[in-house]
Amino acid sequence: MKVILIQNVAGIGKIDDIKEVSEGYARNFLFAKNLAQPATKQVLEDLKARKNKQVKDRDAQLRYEQSLADKLYGYELVLKEKVSGGGALYAAVGPQKVSEALANKGFKINKDQVIFKPIKEIGEYKAKIKFQHGLETEISITVSKI
Repeated sequence: MKVILIQNVAGIGKIDDIKEVSEGYARNFLFAKNLAQPATKQVLEDLKARKNKQVKDRDAQLRYEQSLADKLYGYELVLKEKVSGGGALYAAVGPQKVSEALANKGFKINKDQVIFKPIKEIGEYKAKIKFQHGLETEISITVSKI
């Protein structure tokens, strides 16, 4: 009997896999525990449509990220911070602050995507922005005093 897994099942397969199992195993275990459903024509069509939508969504996300990476490449972000008499910052500039500053400029970047060592002094620095799909870009961060 052909079934479509609706949850990961150890030793059988992963979600959305189509598997051939015995009828007794399907009815007494997989269906009873809501781990699979019969692979009917309608369910197979729904699965195909869902996978096509996932591919389109993934492609759209990739195009969006490529566009964003191109816009950010070489972008110069200027941050004005409070500085002590010795030139050290009162609070280090980290990924959170850079993410918020980029959001204010219209770029939706998560703090986990911004990679650099915390900045503790005024000056110019480089930071990497990592995206899904393996894309990366680099921005310049200039920290100056208020």
